[in-house]
Amino acid sequence: MTTMTIRKQLHEQIDDLPDDIVQKIADFTLFTVMREKHSSTYVDWKSSQWQDFILGQFFREEDEVEYSLKDAQEVYHP
Repeated sequence: MTTMTIRKQLHEQIDDLPDDIVQKIADFTLFTVMREKHSSTYVDWKSSQWQDFILGQFFREEDEVEYSLKDAQEVYHP
């Protein structure tokens, strides 16, 4: 299979999926692309930088329930 054939088939499959699954695919794609672009950057991260990143991901999710920084601190105990 050529790359164009795979892209075309994937595009057709995505067009038939419900919006919530398409959003999950988009999130995964963004995660994968960012990991490839920044993989060497993360090697030197300190614990505090990882905490900031994780909290950013935690609050990025579109959720019916709203969370505060206090909520996250209650769950995470260093």
